[in-house]
Amino acid sequence: MIEMLRTPDSRFYGLVDFPYAPKYVEINGGRLHYIDEGEGEVILCLHGEPSWSFLYRKMIAPLKKNYRVIAPDFFGFGRSDKFTRQQDYSFNMHYRTLIKFIEKVEINNITLVVQDWGGLIGLSVLGKHPELFRRVVIMNTSLPVGNRQAPLVFKLWQAFAKYWPTFPVGRIMKKGTHRTLKEPVLRGYSAPFPSKKYIQGARAWPQLVPSASDDPGVKQMVQARETLKNWTKPALIMFSDKDPITRGAEKWFIKNIPSVNDESVITIHGAGHFLQEDKGKLIAEHIHEFIIRSNQNPS
Repeated sequence: MIEMLRTPDSRFYGLVDFPYAPKYVEINGGRLHYIDEGEGEVILCLHGEPSWSFLYRKMIAPLKKNYRVIAPDFFGFGRSDKFTRQQDYSFNMHYRTLIKFIEKVEINNITLVVQDWGGLIGLSVLGKHPELFRRVVIMNTSLPVGNRQAPLVFKLWQAFAKYWPTFPVGRIMKKGTHRTLKEPVLRGYSAPFPSKKYIQGARAWPQLVPSASDDPGVKQMVQARETLKNWTKPALIMFSDKDPITRGAEKWFIKNIPSVNDESVITIHGAGHFLQEDKGKLIAEHIHEFIIRSNQNPS
């Protein structure tokens, strides 16, 4: 029996620049939260570690004027339910949850927007079900298949997440952004985690990154790579210039996705790992222009 916790709603009252009404779906006995704003073509935005849909708030506001923007919180994050044990989190759980979420909210012709762990999960689902997706926007992420030695900085991050007595989400977000985050913003990122009992999903994610070719998730990410090698639908690659975590990972996507050209590769200057926080409005403008171009020149 998986024990779940639910962050009190009071933790989310009055968050800065986040006026969006919460929506929920039930998946495998747990309540999963998502934002659903605007009308039109669907843009599905997937967060990473240790953030939640709050990360996309600067993008939701401009994009919802022309599109339906959906931003779920993975289990363990945001307003979604949280398992109390790290071992209850797995790659396959997150992967199956995202597939079920897409079914539940009945969306297709999706423009998929991914960053960090949102890429590992989201691109894996795209790899399995490419027919659901119309476009893809790939930001500061990768598709590890366990064939390379993890850099020392990542091994240190894994050890910190697993063993350090506290897990200071605010400090982690500050380290991953180029701009200085003020206290109301830090409160927003810390809101889902009132105590260490709620933080196990964030502690688990770094341990789930494949480091060997037979690790869980590798099969799905190999399939994602193969799908992307044959991807002729529109693709936009946006990596930031100040992210030490995924620096260089964009090269695989640029080299291997057939629909990528010079116009669809953008460097976001002055942004760290969490480029949505640093340059959310600019990224939203690029996505809007990307969708307009692809509608004018359908592949």
